[in-house]
Amino acid sequence: MITADLRGKAALVTGGASGIGLATVEQLARAGARVALNHLVIDPRGPEQARRLREEGLEAVAVAGEAEAMVRRAIGELGRLDFLVNNAGTAATDRPIPPAELDRLDEAFWKTILETNLLGAFRCAHAAARALREAGGAVVNIASVAGLGRQGSSIAYGASKAALIELTRGLARALAPEVRVNAVAPGHVDSPWTANWPPAWKEEAAQKALLKRRCQPEDIAEAIFWLLAGARMVTGQVLVVDGGLMLG
Repeated sequence: MITADLRGKAALVTGGASGIGLATVEQLARAGARVALNHLVIDPRGPEQARRLREEGLEAVAVAGEAEAMVRRAIGELGRLDFLVNNAGTAATDRPIPPAELDRLDEAFWKTILETNLLGAFRCAHAAARALREAGGAVVNIASVAGLGRQGSSIAYGASKAALIELTRGLARALAPEVRVNAVAPGHVDSPWTANWPPAWKEEAAQKALLKRRCQPEDIAEAIFWLLAGARMVTGQVLVVDGGLMLG
């Protein structure tokens, strides 16, 4: 695990109640940062996880909601903002939609995915820009290998992640030189999103990767941590963390 002393730093992680988001919250908090764990209003896991971390002596607060108002609340709770992780996302389906099944990709489906995966990330970065500039901070957007040409859960999902990668480059230009902006592109991750996949699908995903296993949330969190706490000359880049899936 990559380590650094982040005492005095503050971070906001969207979609932080489970999976990659929660693993990132934990790693940042254990390094000494004060962390705002963002979650859906209807999701009780956010307050529960923040309370658990506080009971362990770590500094974590739960902030519900989306985008601008949520970012303002988080900055108010933390007093500053050094790091933003745009992890909140959705596939809007619990099973992959084959590319040929275009009729399943209606306007409502596209809107759900783009609002969350693309516009949500922009809104959070925009709302946090001033605080991040003041802190000389960093942003990490969670993309996907589906945004780099690998087939994902749907055409719409892949398109949203490809757009998020381009947004990452645009924000890197817009927020320079004070703020670095990068993206992490996970492969298949063993997370709540894929918990209900048939075992055969999970095994197939593992076997397609060169390292013969699926990523764990902690694997992705480690890459996020490095891009936030280190990588001082890295901006506008996409770090693929997929165990060699793109090469398999």
